[in-house]
Formats: sequence, structure tokens, C-alpha cells
Amino acid sequence: MHLPIYQVDAFAEKLFGGNPAAICPLTEWLPDATMQAIAAENNLAETAFFVREGADYALRWFTPAVEVDLCGHATLASAHVVFSFLEPGRERVNFRTLKAGTLTVARHGDMLMMDFPARPAAAVEPPPGLLAALGGSPREVLKARDHMVVYGSAAEVAALKPDFAALGRLDCWAAIATAPGEDGTDFVSRFFAPRQGIDEDPATGSSHCTLVPYWAARLGKRELQARQLSRRVGTLTCALNGDRVAIGGRTVLYLEGKITV
Repeated sequence: MHLPIYQVDAFAEKLFGGNPAAICPLTEWLPDATMQAIAAENNLAETAFFVREGADYALRWFTPAVEVDLCGHATLASAHVVFSFLEPGRERVNFRTLKAGTLTVARHGDMLMMDFPARPAAAVEPPPGLLAALGGSPREVLKARDHMVVYGSAAEVAALKPDFAALGRLDCWAAIATAPGEDGTDFVSRFFAPRQGIDEDPATGSSHCTLVPYWAARLGKRELQARQLSRRVGTLTCALNGDRVAIGGRTVLYLEGKITV
């Protein structure tokens, strides 16, 4: 069986920036084990699969190790494939998901803008070992799905050298490190999920479902510019809209081809 595959850099200002995602449009679902095996073979943070359902698409995401409940950069990349290859005249697309409801992506100038659920975090005591594994001198810890650890400066977040083996042993789905931004950026972040098969994700849309409500409240503004301080760097334009979060960025095609299964 031959399947189309695309690789798209999402939240990227240029090729080889942002976060690469593999996208496989399907005419019908493959067995879960096959999709997981394809994701493991691709060895990217996420591989997305979608199937046409009427005017919309059903969408699922897999890391090399597990299926996840919400993924931003692979949703943005999936919309790029729809808009650029499958339906070039389309301006807006709905993706139906198993656990995150319907996610809408629309063209917004030279960017694509996603409508995602907000996931506000509440203050918690950190799991034993979390702060030692991350390093630095955090100011507070909060949790939604992920633990969000707040630092004092962008430089401190950039300098973190986490112990990924230790993080992978903790009762922690993933850890977000964040701090105030600088030079026109409202906040910065990094994202670590070794338990899910991803030591550090280059640019993470889903983490901004938690980051945006926090920074909107702290900074007293609804619209925010964000930067993810990975080696590839992610650039995101965000806004808080009640219980929803707008998360936008640019996409760049890297690869178009076929895989044999």
C-alpha cells in the first residue's frame, strides 16, 4: 500500500525552523498499531493522520511512542496540506478530534490561525524531583495537563539543561518552562515530554493552551507574541478569547512523497 506523506515545518519563520510534523492524508483509517508504527518510523515529535468526513476531516496525532489528545503544530501542518494540496481554494477547515472537540484553522494573511480550547493552570506543589530535574530557580509551579514551571527571565529558560532521564521517571505528563519575554516577545517557553517519547519539542501549540491564559492574566493583555526557545525556535501569535485560545504561525513545506506500508 502506498500512502501520501508530507513534512511541514510549523510555527516556522523559515525552512528548518519551528517544529516538523509528518502528515498522512488517508481515505480510511489504518489499524492503530500501523499508525503508531508509521509515527515511530518517521521519528518526529508528531505524525498526524486525517480522513475526510463530509466537508470536514477527522484528525489524530501520534508521537513515536503514543497517541496524544491534542497537538498544535501537527494541526497547523495538516491545515497547510489541506490548503496547499487538497483544497487550494479553501480558507477555513474543521478538524474533528477524539478528545479535543472540533478544531478550526483559518488563513490569516501569511499565517494560519488555530482555534483551540484554553487549559488554564492552577498552582500546585511540584512532584518530587521535578525542579531538580529541570534546574534553575523557578518562581512558581502550576498544572493543567502539563506542569508549568515559571522562571524569572528568558535567559534562565534558555540556559536550562534538564535531566531527561529523571524527568521521564516522574509522575508528570510533560513540563513547560516559561518566563517573561523581551524585545517585543511577551513570553518565552520550552517544552519537555520524555515520558511521551519527546525529550524537547521544538514548537508546541498545545502548551500554549495553558501558557496564554496565564500570561494574558499576568500581563493584562489579550493578544500575545510568544517564542519557544528550542534550537529550531518557534514563533507563535496568540490571543485569549474567553475559554478559547487563538494560536497562529507560519508553515513551510519540506517534503512531499509516498510511503510504502
